[in-house]
Amino acid sequence: MMTIYKWENGGLRETPEFAPSCWVNLVEPSTTELEAVLSHSKVPRDFLTDPLDAGERPRFDWEDEATLLIVHVPMVDEGARAIAYRTVPLGIILYGQSVITVCSARTPVTTAFLDQIRRVCPPSDSYRFAFRLLWHAGVLFLRVINEIHAQTTALEDELHESISNELLIKLFQIEKELVYITTSLKADTIALARANTARQLSLSEDDRDFLEDAMVEYQQALETASIHANILNGTLDTFASLINNNLNNVMKYLTAATIMLAAPTLIASLYGMNIGLPFQGHAHAFAIVMGFSGLLTLAIGSVFCLLSRARKF
Repeated sequence: MMTIYKWENGGLRETPEFAPSCWVNLVEPSTTELEAVLSHSKVPRDFLTDPLDAGERPRFDWEDEATLLIVHVPMVDEGARAIAYRTVPLGIILYGQSVITVCSARTPVTTAFLDQIRRVCPPSDSYRFAFRLLWHAGVLFLRVINEIHAQTTALEDELHESISNELLIKLFQIEKELVYITTSLKADTIALARANTARQLSLSEDDRDFLEDAMVEYQQALETASIHANILNGTLDTFASLINNNLNNVMKYLTAATIMLAAPTLIASLYGMNIGLPFQGHAHAFAIVMGFSGLLTLAIGSVFCLLSRARKF
């Protein structure tokens, strides 16, 4: 889908035609739409096609007076069963007084940015336009990270009540989300740093300030994601230790019960032999043997109780 926005009367307005100064937003574009943009802008073809590759890494490039900046932005993966949040490449192309954004999926970055940028910055000021878009993507990263942290906190509260495999799997999936987000943010910060020091960009002091603001948001998002990822990793390790400790306790009590039951079993086995045995001619032989077995079992149980209270078992 291709949407063209033109600056009119102090705001962005959707228009069906290309203009010398406009914002062209491409989301899952068709071949016809790509050809139309190529005919209008004369930008290199790979500048439009590279961001459509889901595996494209964030980078900065410059060719034939066109500037390309690819960053990863967050999005909600509604079709996924396991991972709710993921990142997708977003290409920002600057040429002349126009801006082209290319993405293989619909993300909240461009839609929310459109609402906030209205009456603020025309596409003719392409550097400022692009850097404000990057700043908004960084803010969106922080929002997503905070939502993930809230989900993690809720799951931890449930795990304090009862440890279940389902809850642990959900925490593991959240850990995967944070890994993807952290990896993308690291690559984004490197790409932005390269753009900040690129000699091909003639940035004014104001434009550089906007770029540095975006870099600050990305760096803050990276640090926040790293902190939450480390905390979550420690949480999963703690719950794994608790599960192992609970298993050890169960095995301990089962071992004690096995030893306690072994005493009467041994005595019953001995009195099952076809040989002369003590009390075999006594009228209350069965009661005597069972009583002795019960006393021996109680004695062994008492020993285990004393050791357990003394923290030696």
